[in-house]
Parts: sequence; structure tokens; C-alpha cells
Amino acid sequence: MNLPVATNILSESFLKNFQDGLIKNWLLEEMPGFLSILWSVILAFVVYWVGVRIIRILLDVITKPMELRGVEKGVITFTHSMARIGLYVILIAIILQLFGVTTSSIAAAIASVGLTAGLALQGSLSNFAGGILILVLHPFVVGDYIIEDNHGNEGKVSEITIFYTKLKTPDNKIIVIPNGALANSSLTNVTTSDKRRVDLVVSIGYEDDISHAKAVLEEIANAEPTRLSEEEIQVFVDDLAESAVSLGLRFWVATDDYWTARWRALEEIKLKFDAEGISIPYNQIDVHMK
Repeated sequence: MNLPVATNILSESFLKNFQDGLIKNWLLEEMPGFLSILWSVILAFVVYWVGVRIIRILLDVITKPMELRGVEKGVITFTHSMARIGLYVILIAIILQLFGVTTSSIAAAIASVGLTAGLALQGSLSNFAGGILILVLHPFVVGDYIIEDNHGNEGKVSEITIFYTKLKTPDNKIIVIPNGALANSSLTNVTTSDKRRVDLVVSIGYEDDISHAKAVLEEIANAEPTRLSEEEIQVFVDDLAESAVSLGLRFWVATDDYWTARWRALEEIKLKFDAEGISIPYNQIDVHMK
């Protein structure tokens, strides 16, 4: 028997033994486990698909009654975020159980991860606690216009989440501020009241008639269409400065009309003073030659 024929016979024999033995035995041993894993994966996708839709329904069940009862929007968004995280943790735990992970193992893992995350994310936990304080103490609510005193950030509160509060500026920018910073620092809530006082200070020259200027200012305030008529108009001498007499003007308007009334009053003051011959001093240097 020549070498090529012998090699061919050995190859056929090895292939036959390999096919009838190793592959067959491997398939018989491993196929049930493979099918079990495949079934678990398919079932996990189904559970996830169904679970996501159930979570959406449950979140609506939680938040819709709060909206109907007029609960503050910040509380609703905070509760929605908390419930969403909790429900997804439960869904992940259910999916892990499909792969043989026990509930006690999941609880131990969550506790371990929670301890590690708590040490690593102390700032985030501070922001979480700050969010709770904001919702409990109500220094502001969604829709209020606030000024954060530490950094001068200001805007209308658009959303209060678990860790951050979002402000929308008048030029439509979004400022994201950590809740911890807002809870632990001073801030100014501009719109918490339904009315605001327009407070203006105008300078006139020492040679001008103070009584005449005060009468013009009072006339401007009386003519302001958004002024609250039940509130008193105040016109007074605010300061005797080095080169001018400062007159104060105060009147009240609805909070929503504040800026419109302020801008209109400033324009009217300039126009009226010019028409009445009342000077508004500005910085200048007088040089006297001898």
C-alpha cells in the first residue's frame, strides 16, 4: 500500500471517529445548556420589553394623579425620577434571576455597590439631599425666577431633578446647578410674590427745582398703565451727592409687568426731563483757566 492511499484511509478513519464520537458527544453534552442559555436570553429580552412598558404605565399611574391634584411640578419630576430608577432596578433584578442569580446575591451586590458609590459620590449624595430639602422647604418652585447669589446665575426654574436644578435664562439658555449648592447657599426668589416694587433713582442738577422734578416723577408714575393703584407712589430725595441731587421713585406693579414698567418709566423720565428743562448730570470735568 502506497503512502497516499494509507494517508487517505487514516484521514477517513479519523474523520469518521471524530464525527461519530467527539462532535456527537459534545452536542449531546452541551446542547441542553446552550438551549437553556438561548431560552434565557430570549426570555430576558421579552421580560425587558414588557417591563419597560409596564414601568411607563406605572410612572403615569404615579404622576398623573399628582398633576390632577395640582402638586408642585418640581415634586412631580423628582418623584418621577426616583420611581423610574427604583422600577428599573427591580426589572434588572428580575432579568438577572432568569440567569440563575439569586435574590440574596443581588441584594449583597446592591449593598456593596451602594457602599462603594456612597464613598465615591459624596457630592452627588449631597445634591440628592439638597433636592429633598428644596422640595420640603420650598425656597422656590418650578416657574419661579431665582438668582443664585454665590455665582450670580439667574433664570426661571424649568425643572428640579434628583441631583440638579435647571434654570432657563431670558435669552433661552439652560443653566444646570447642583441641588447641594442651592440648598446650602443664599438665593433671591424674584417672583415668589405676585407684585414687585419698581425702585428708581434719578439724579438732577443742584440748580434744578427739586419740587418740579418730584412732580414730574409722580406724574410719570401715575401715567404708568400697569401700576397698582391701591399702592402708594413714593417720590423723595434719596441723596445729596457731590455733583447731583438723587431723587427716588417707587411704585408697585404686578410681578409679570415689572420689567416692562421699569423700562417704560426710565424712557419717560428722560423724555419728560428734557421737555421740562430738568438736567440729568453725568460725569464731566470742568477746567477753569486763570
